[in-house]
Amino acid sequence: MSIFDTGLEQQAANHQPLTPLLFLERAAQVFPEHIAVVHGALRRPYKALRDRAVQLASALTARGIGRGDTVACLLPNIPEMVEAHYGVPMAGAVLNALNTRLDADTIAYILDHGEAKALIVDKELIPLLRVALLQAKSRPLIIEVDDPEAPPAASANTMGGIGYEEFLAGGDAGFAWPLPRDEWDAISLNYTSGTTGRPKGVVYHHRGACLLATGNVLSASMARHPVYLWTLPMFHCNGWCFPWTVCAVAGTHVCLRAVRGALMWQLMAEHGVSHMCGAPVVMATLLDTPAAEQRPLANPVQFVVAGAPPPETVLARMKAAGFNVLHVYGLTECYGPSVVNEWNSAWNTLPAPEQARLMARQGMRYQALEGLDVLDPETLAPVPADGATMGEVMMRGNVVMKGYLKDPEATAKAFAGGWFHTGDLAVKYPDGYIQLRDRSKDIIISGGENISSIEVEEALYRHPAVALAAVVAKQDDKWGEVPCAFVELKPGLAATEAELIGFCRQHLAGFKCPKVVVFAELPRTSTGKIQKHVLRGQVPA
Repeated sequence: MSIFDTGLEQQAANHQPLTPLLFLERAAQVFPEHIAVVHGALRRPYKALRDRAVQLASALTARGIGRGDTVACLLPNIPEMVEAHYGVPMAGAVLNALNTRLDADTIAYILDHGEAKALIVDKELIPLLRVALLQAKSRPLIIEVDDPEAPPAASANTMGGIGYEEFLAGGDAGFAWPLPRDEWDAISLNYTSGTTGRPKGVVYHHRGACLLATGNVLSASMARHPVYLWTLPMFHCNGWCFPWTVCAVAGTHVCLRAVRGALMWQLMAEHGVSHMCGAPVVMATLLDTPAAEQRPLANPVQFVVAGAPPPETVLARMKAAGFNVLHVYGLTECYGPSVVNEWNSAWNTLPAPEQARLMARQGMRYQALEGLDVLDPETLAPVPADGATMGEVMMRGNVVMKGYLKDPEATAKAFAGGWFHTGDLAVKYPDGYIQLRDRSKDIIISGGENISSIEVEEALYRHPAVALAAVVAKQDDKWGEVPCAFVELKPGLAATEAELIGFCRQHLAGFKCPKVVVFAELPRTSTGKIQKHVLRGQVPA
């Protein structure tokens, strides 16, 4: 036994479970009057935000809701959603933020599967909830939020639940909320998109939420008192943990019910927004806002983007508009972003096309993620770092989920061999940076050759008329599969199928070029991702 193992035990004085909940307590103590939340005319300081979160915890506890119970939220990005990220786990309960754009049947399934004991709902979404509860077995306590920034007609909606403010008034701001017994305790429950079959419930723990939240501070270069605009839904991986991140640095949450171009520009200008997150579609919304509705920005805005890498032209336009773009990658199972394209200052002198190529890479692990590699999915051996050999992206560490709720088989499969298997295919470069090539299910196998749909999409994005592109497999008698491209054109611009196929031939090997091009508006998820599973059902015969 080591001399360091005797008389140096873990005890209350030297060990506490990690949790992001203490971020709010500290911010309220150190900066009680600093504005924590902005929403319309509302300006709420940190002391008030902290007190309301604790009141919520107290009121839930008084209703018998505590450790291990699920509290669901069907809310847009409003102050009550920020409060729920603290108040629900302060009661020991588990926050289940529901995707507000899901269909009623899926919401019913999630409420039942997650066994929600209470549900906080925005009145505008009550019609959706009403249909969902007709299908669900669950009968949670309904708490209704009447947001003054909602459409006026929403205020009349009710399911006979208790009003949120009335519910809060029954709580005590002096409530001594308990720290988690263990940092491994669940803090939130998030459901995957469920593109095939029912969505899976991904369970986060306090330790992971705390570490990913502080990892965001480092990766997004957040100094004290950032101003964060809520363009990323808080229901998406708990807003990539930014509800906790922003409070860790005593920042200001600028709430936004819906992503609208003119309003985003207005809020950025009025409040000096410094950071925002989103999918590429949010960038497009910003850039496509009419010039008369755009506003000059007082300072550069850090835009953290996940999803398809922005094309060179988009990066140039974002830079000209006053944005610094940071490319990240992650999954619901790893608390949102856990891989970041760390930019090397030496690359600033490279030509724009080369910078865009480097920015298209997903990058390196977050400080909070201990293991990231591209491995052979069969042998788990690392692939050569040659930028060409494909393998599966795998992760391990403290910001990987506890597992899938009530699904030990799927959990075991995801964690086989001591790694979390992402299902994403990638290559690794000599400098260690990784770049996605495809989802394993999206690879197109044509004549025995693997074709990366992402590579074909990148070629299409170079065409000046292409706004969005998605490539899926089309069955072919001769080759087995061939690429089929779905393309959404930019407003006012035109292109033909022959033109786009010919354009791709300038950038790709012939067998990789799409054989068919379908022009259509592309279906997207609530977070802006293109729904390839929908497009597969629309491939022409």
